[in-house]
This record gives sequence, C-alpha cells and structure tokens, in this order.
Amino acid sequence: MKTSQSAETEGDKVTSWVSVCPRGLWEVCQRRKRGAEPADPSGDVYPGIGSLCRVRVQLQGEPTNVPELSLKPDLPIAVLSDAQVPPLQRSQGTMLQVPLGDWIILRLGEGQCDITEGCVEGMRAGDKCEVMLTPLTDRLREGEEEQKRAGPDQSLCITVELQSFSPGHESWQLSAGEKWGWVMSHKQRGGDRFRAGDMWGAADSYSRAIKLLITLKLHTRLEGEEMTPIEEEEEDEETEKKDSLEGPTDRQYRSTKASLYSNLSLCQLKLGQWSRARGCASRSTLLEPQGLKAWYRLGQANLEAGELEEADRAFRKLQELQPDSPSALRGLREVGRRERETNSRLGQRLGKMFS
Repeated sequence: MKTSQSAETEGDKVTSWVSVCPRGLWEVCQRRKRGAEPADPSGDVYPGIGSLCRVRVQLQGEPTNVPELSLKPDLPIAVLSDAQVPPLQRSQGTMLQVPLGDWIILRLGEGQCDITEGCVEGMRAGDKCEVMLTPLTDRLREGEEEQKRAGPDQSLCITVELQSFSPGHESWQLSAGEKWGWVMSHKQRGGDRFRAGDMWGAADSYSRAIKLLITLKLHTRLEGEEMTPIEEEEEDEETEKKDSLEGPTDRQYRSTKASLYSNLSLCQLKLGQWSRARGCASRSTLLEPQGLKAWYRLGQANLEAGELEEADRAFRKLQELQPDSPSALRGLREVGRRERETNSRLGQRLGKMFS
C-alpha cells in the first residue's frame, strides 16, 4: 500500500509512504536521483503493470561483490518469457523480499517486494534512488488505529537501481479480461502466502486484488433477468470462453469480491487488526449474505473487539444458515462466557462502591 508525500530537493525528488512487508509496516523515505534522459521519449518513460524490471537493491555502505550485470545483457528484457524469469522466494525474516547486491528481474504489480515496487514505479531506466526504511508499530487502542515511528537506530538505508524495463500498462489501459486475470492471480498468490504463514504478504495480495476488482467494468446481463437452468449452464460455458476478453459476470464479480474481503478479514484477524477485520467481514456478508466463513469471521472480530452484542448477532446468523455449525455454537458459548465475566466484574465494582 502506498500513501505518499512528495517534495523536490535540488533536482532530486523525495517521496515518502507506508509500505507493508512480512515484518509489518515500514515508513519508506525515497530520494530519487535522475539518470540520463530517455533516448526515445515516445516510448514508455516509466514501468507499468506487468513490466519486467531489471533492478538491484543494496544495503548502503556495503561493497558490491557481483558483476555489474549478472543477467546476460545481450538478451533484451522486452523479449524475456515467463520461463526465463527466475522465481523469487519470500522470507519471513526480512522486510526486503529480493536478493541483495545482485541484479534480478521483478515483474511490477505482483507485490513480490512492496518496498522495491513502490520505488521502481516512478523511476526511469538508469535511475538510482536512496531509501531509508523505518519500522512502524500498528496497534489498536480503544478502537482507533495508531501508528508510531520507531527510533532512528532501527532504521535501514538501501539503494535501488533500475537498469531497464519492458513495456507495461497503467491500470486504466488494461482490458476487463486482463484486469480479471490480475485479480485472480493476486487471489491465488494471497492463498499461497497465507498457507506459508506470510500474513502481511497475503493481506497485501488480497488488497491489491480488491483495488483492481472495483475498477472492473462488468459485461453482464441486466440484474433481475431470470434464466432457465439450461440457460444458466450455457452461460457458465460461454463465460469461460469470454472471460479472457470481457472479464467476470456479475455473479463472479460479487462472489470473488466477497471471498477476497472474507480472506482479507481472516489475515487481519491473524494480525490482531480487529477493527479492519470487522469492516472487511461486514462487506463480505453484504456482498454474499449466505457466506458462512464471513459471518464467522465477523463474529470473531467483534468478539475480540469487545463488541459482544454484534458478535452474538453474527454467530446467530451463522447458526441460522447452518444449524449444526460447531463454529457458531463455540462462538455463542464464548460470547456467553465473556458476558458473564463482564457482569461479574461489574458486580464486584458495584459491591465495593456500596460496601
């Protein structure tokens, strides 16, 4: 995610934003140094969604012990295929999800390393930027989210270089089918990261999918227009053929959006972000009122936030949809237990006041 502030300083551009990585939230302050003007100003000046970017990230002050171009420069980046782009692994022990000191290829928009992508988005080929990273705490206090900057001794300074990139697209240039493909790719990547225990990375992937999904222009039949069972079956077959060009149907759009919000809510529960989890789970239930997982996560988020009445309502809705649900029963029992504890503490305080 990127909430940026910019300033010009002696010809260099300074930008700051908050970035997400496996170790939490980090404030990124970037000073970009311009390289030479592009030889062909009619081409892509900046990389876009889907661009293959040849980049190098280094810790400041550390010598470079690798060749200037460890990737073969005789093979233009624009003609590289997916099979020729080595996959990058994510690690839970660092905020930077790219190898340090070596030239690598990064596909912009995939969210491999949010910090590096955020830097590269506004860079031209040949540009180099200096970056200072400072960890932030992100905690809920009395229902409000609060971010605090850590001390300067915890900051990290790096440099990011962009050697070259292949053509890409702005979001508005993507067709509905292309956007849909990116949405489903982010969704799958989010699931992979969640199963690997990368909660911040999974949340970032689901957030990217949601942001792109809401820009989709749907090509669907009018809402409320009824179809026969045969028409529904035929539509499903035709949908698979047309998705590559037209994107999702209204049914697919709402179902996928509900699933993404529900999955994002689960990540936020794992990260202890009760308020955000409540909001995402609530959106999911509005999009898909029959969604069992979303109602359970809404109940859990309200329970952890201390909203026992709302938690009770969510678990009872889950029980209504699935009468034999053990999750609903456990949730209602936990609500009852916490209500008794609350009443007991209140009774003790009142007893002391009037004793």
